[in-house]
Amino acid sequence: MSQGSSHRVVMVVDDGSNPFEMGVATELFGLRRPELGRPWYEFTLASARERVGMHLGMFTLSGIAGLGAVDEADTVIVPNRPDPQVPADASVLSAIRRAHARGARLMSFCTGAFTLAEAGVLDGLRATTHWRWAAEFTERYPDVRLEPDVLFVDEGTVLTAAGSAAAMDLGLYVIQRDHGAEIANAVSRRLVFPGHRDGGQQQFVERPVPVVPDASLAPLLEWARANLDRALTVADLATRAATSQATLHRRFRGELGTTPLAWLTTERVSLACRLLERGELRLDRVATECGFGTAANLRAQLRRHTGLSPSEYRRRFGPAA
Repeated sequence: MSQGSSHRVVMVVDDGSNPFEMGVATELFGLRRPELGRPWYEFTLASARERVGMHLGMFTLSGIAGLGAVDEADTVIVPNRPDPQVPADASVLSAIRRAHARGARLMSFCTGAFTLAEAGVLDGLRATTHWRWAAEFTERYPDVRLEPDVLFVDEGTVLTAAGSAAAMDLGLYVIQRDHGAEIANAVSRRLVFPGHRDGGQQQFVERPVPVVPDASLAPLLEWARANLDRALTVADLATRAATSQATLHRRFRGELGTTPLAWLTTERVSLACRLLERGELRLDRVATECGFGTAANLRAQLRRHTGLSPSEYRRRFGPAA
């Protein structure tokens, strides 16, 4: 995102839209944040109708922009659909297709993924939606690779979030992508909401409670985050958790949807990004504090996860930016 001008975010609302999701988008992208010291987003609500009734007729919106605003947007947000079985408005689908064709970023919250899929912009891509609608989504849109267990999916210019609360996770992630982790963390602190929630929506899916539920991984994760400068291995984590490596892998898969090694690497990359955003110039020190060992390994891991070298990342997101 350019730091010299505001980024235009347009949320498309329709009859029955969820006020919570509209509030999330307004909170994240619509509020002025002069304390951050950089241009923020320009936020607009748009609709195909002049008056829009919110979910269950709680209130009615009027005086909002028409769908022409979508044609000027850098990011287009599609909220939930109260009934995904009802076809989306044809004019909304056309606006989404036009935005996608010119390279605008598209985001959906909850069952808004059905709208993006109906517009045809998710074909061949990964996506997610609320777990209650996962089976129907897969049946209706077999060309979309649904990931039902995650909180959100990033496919570059098309991003999808799971349930309504996951809209907050995706929104903060987008702010981090646009402005860096320090700014995203500042916003999350003002919201009293974690900048990153471990695991995916599999933790919320209704299922029978096991007779003897596994203990949470939280204490182990907290310990590992405090010791990222050490050359931690999966064996070290298993020893700390007093379990076998095979059992640890199963617990990580079950609770976090990833492997212990992948989780460790992601945490180390996140720490490296925070240090670079604060202006740390010594790559050897960053590599040491993050547990990557060498500057060469740091460069390889950062490029793999962000597409940028350390110097490029610092230039884009560091204090000078």
